[in-house]
Amino acid sequence: MPSIRRTAAAAVAVAALLVTATACGPEDTRAAGQDGAAEAGGKPDGIKLPNGLPKDLDSLKKWEQGGWKDWDKETWARKASEFANPVIKDLWKPSRMAKAADTPVVTTQSTGTGATDPEPRPVTAQQVERPYHQHMAPIGKIFFDSPDGPMVCSGTVVADPANPGKSNLVWTAGHCVHSGKNGGWMRNIVFVPSYNDNGLPANQVSASSERNVTPYGTWWADWSQTSSQWIDGGGHSGNAASAYDFAVLHVKPENGGGKSLEETVGASLPVWFGAPSGSGVTGLGATKAIGYPAAPPYDGAKMMNCLDRPVRLTMAQGTPAMHWIGCGMTGGTSGGGWLANHNGELSLVSNSSIGSLDHTWLAGPHLGSEAKGVFDAISKKYAGQ
Repeated sequence: MPSIRRTAAAAVAVAALLVTATACGPEDTRAAGQDGAAEAGGKPDGIKLPNGLPKDLDSLKKWEQGGWKDWDKETWARKASEFANPVIKDLWKPSRMAKAADTPVVTTQSTGTGATDPEPRPVTAQQVERPYHQHMAPIGKIFFDSPDGPMVCSGTVVADPANPGKSNLVWTAGHCVHSGKNGGWMRNIVFVPSYNDNGLPANQVSASSERNVTPYGTWWADWSQTSSQWIDGGGHSGNAASAYDFAVLHVKPENGGGKSLEETVGASLPVWFGAPSGSGVTGLGATKAIGYPAAPPYDGAKMMNCLDRPVRLTMAQGTPAMHWIGCGMTGGTSGGGWLANHNGELSLVSNSSIGSLDHTWLAGPHLGSEAKGVFDAISKKYAGQ
């Protein structure tokens, strides 16, 4: 790994979102849901879907076959009430998942203005021990469509205090569900826990068994929650909104069933809100960032992780300092959980949001009051369900 170090300001200047794509890259916390959205195989029965979305089964079929490429960005569903994610059974086949994983990382430059601590030294990513369901079951891949094509992120099953032992909540990055200031909600958002369970090379995944590709099935988001800061200011490159680049999904199984995601996977991770930031004895200790990097030299098929002690990165004056670690993971890692020990329990403290163009570091938002507000809103919505 390179040993050349640059100033913190220069590091921020080349920060880039880690989401991958084929071409690019409350209401106050900005909730969104698919209230009454018709599923494929069912009849809308007069239920109205938001403008610009498929409204009948024929349109859904066209969408499944590539009609999402014809999205009109001027009418891109943006507001909380406009989110819709109707289940399209068998849309995300292994071959389509593999296509989404083989896409380049966003390389737009950031306009960030500073950092608190010196840039962390690069850390080489290591593969998570296999099979993944035995060692890191709550981690998985998130697949979704944008006007530019299929994209991929990472996500984590998190514990839901309102439904102890039966959580259907997945933590990820805001830019994995909403494009930010100049865009809207993504479509066809699904979560696949322990994707490619045996860590096969990408060129072997599609031909492998369903038990390997989707060991716990495919889970569709029926509600999405992200920060108002991200929706109002987020973009393709790191900026002030990156400090609020987090999101929570509520999901349901594509094939139905009575078990929750947590019961199906057998595990979840609590979220540690207000974890300390910065270096030294008062800062956050050893932290592991986990995800499925897809841009070279990775192939999007393997779950990887970096272990480091976070320092602080400030993207703009007045925003919370982000957690900042050395890590060589690339696009596709976005949204992947950052895990640390809290009172003897492995807990989620952040998610991957931005990284350097030369793939030497990652940064994730500090999960403070804004993040807790987003989480509490979606947890309350589904309390007891």
